[in-house]
Amino acid sequence: MTTPRMTDEVRAWLQGFPSRGLVDHLGIDVIEAEPARVVATMSVEQRVHQPYGLLHGGASVALAESVASIAASLNIDRARFMAVGLEINANHLRPVRDGVVTAVGTPVHVGRSTQVWEIRISDARERLVCISRCTLAVVPLEREPA
Repeated sequence: MTTPRMTDEVRAWLQGFPSRGLVDHLGIDVIEAEPARVVATMSVEQRVHQPYGLLHGGASVALAESVASIAASLNIDRARFMAVGLEINANHLRPVRDGVVTAVGTPVHVGRSTQVWEIRISDARERLVCISRCTLAVVPLEREPA
């Protein structure tokens, strides 16, 4: 079923990769995907904990960059270009032990060669857990010689 905020074409693109790598390993689920907003969730469980049983900051950063990369990709010609991370920062504001966190990415700047996205990660009670800013480069797809 297509949600109002994700077209069949976007859903097929997201599901069409041979491997989603870290996104699958961390259990990241994209629930909305539009050029001006991407929303994804991630369960907070042992596989994303640091040794003290809290959500690992690196898992939050991986969630944030995944959202930003998907969002940036929705604003380019994906047949010719790809969006790759250049820089990311994150402020971890609140610990989370369990439940689900939700990341919402919105654009700060969408240019031809770079994009900047703000990603706000909140807990189930809608309290801000992490705020991140990710800069992405828009680069040509590398093609194998014919």
